[in-house]
Formats: sequence, structure tokens, C-alpha cells
Amino acid sequence: MSRSRRSGLHCCLAFLFKFLAFLQAFAAVSALLYAAWILSRWARHHHLHLHHLLPDLWFVCALMAAGLFYCLLLLAGCVAAEINSACFLCFHTILAVLMMLLEAALAADLFFNKNWIQDLPYDRTGELSNLLSFIQSNLHLCKWAAIAIVATQAFSLLLATILRTMVSTPSADYDSDEDFVVIRRPLLVAQGAPAYLPTTVDTRGFHPDLWSSRMRHKYGLNSSNYTYNTLDPNASPPQ
Repeated sequence: MSRSRRSGLHCCLAFLFKFLAFLQAFAAVSALLYAAWILSRWARHHHLHLHHLLPDLWFVCALMAAGLFYCLLLLAGCVAAEINSACFLCFHTILAVLMMLLEAALAADLFFNKNWIQDLPYDRTGELSNLLSFIQSNLHLCKWAAIAIVATQAFSLLLATILRTMVSTPSADYDSDEDFVVIRRPLLVAQGAPAYLPTTVDTRGFHPDLWSSRMRHKYGLNSSNYTYNTLDPNASPPQ
């Protein structure tokens, strides 16, 4: 895959991942707002102290803790997708897997344990019974909402895994020949013949014909009038 296509695919997956995180943020913020509303309503009629939160207000504390954990999880995922950090994506993936395992364990307990409501501590706020009554009245709607949330979480986990794999893998290994052209040359290149080949060789390393050809090329002299054999000591210089 070429670098441009890989970058475009990464941007599309990161945008889809952040969009799903934005949708899940509605559930997390709703849980926090609901917990804050319960606390404010309780504080109107009772003195709210920290030592009264547990076990009297355990439902509010659990709801707020779940909302905060969900918000931090989504924030870590968005930051990881924005900065392309494999470490953040791995951290987000681990937390998402743990959260989905807790949700699966809770769903299994609710499904197999018919008396699960009796195992819970008493909620002095009464909001737990109100919430259960609302769920029973709108069971079909709540069921589809839960399925949508779980499916979104699973798809987000899949996208986070794909993004982590793309970030961890070096992109240079996947560059195609479309991005650059490699000019291959043989190891042994045949050199072209020199422009001027000397006809006589001086034993001391002097090449007169090569020297004369350079002089002719530099001063525009005619070679027919100025050629003579420099190796012959009896030769007379040109007139």
C-alpha cells in the first residue's frame, strides 16, 4: 500500500473512531449528570457528608464512578487517535477490554441470578427502584439501547486495534513503486572513449598529442601546420 493511501485510510479510521467515541460520550455524560442530580436532590433534604456516601449512597457512587471511568476511557482513545500514539492506543484497548469484560460479567449475573436484586445493599435514595421501574416499563427501548452501546464499544475496540497496528508498523516497508522511481545501474559501467587519444607516448609520462590537442582547442590552431614528432631530437620545430 502506498504512503498516500495508507495515510488516507488512517485518517478515515481515526475520524470514525472519534465519531464513535463522541456517540458513546452521551451515555457517559448522562450517567454523570444523573448521579449529580441524585446527589443534589438528596442534599436538599439531608445533610450530605462524605462518610454518608458509602454504604448509604452506594448506587450514586457506583454510577458516578462508571461515568468517570467511561469518560476517561473515551478521552484517552480520542487523544491516542489524534496524536497517533501506539502507547495510548494500547492503554485504551486494555481499558476497553476490561470494561467489556465487567459488562459481560454483570449481564451474566443479571441473566442467571434471578434474585440479584436481593444481593444489593439498600439504597436510601430510592433511585435504584425508580430506575428499575423505568427499565421494566420501557424494556424494548432499553434493550435496543444496550445492544447499540455494546455494538459501538465492540466496533470502537476493533478500530483501536487496527489503528494501533497501523501506527506500530513502519510505513516505509509498505511504500510502493508509485511513490518513487528507482534508477538501477550496473556495477560495472563501460566508460566511453576519451575525446583525444595520444598517438605517441613519452617515457616520462608526457603525452604531446594530448597537450597539442588541448592547445588547438584553446587557441583555435590548425593541427596540420603545427604537428611534429617531439620524440625525435633532430626534428625541427614548425615555422
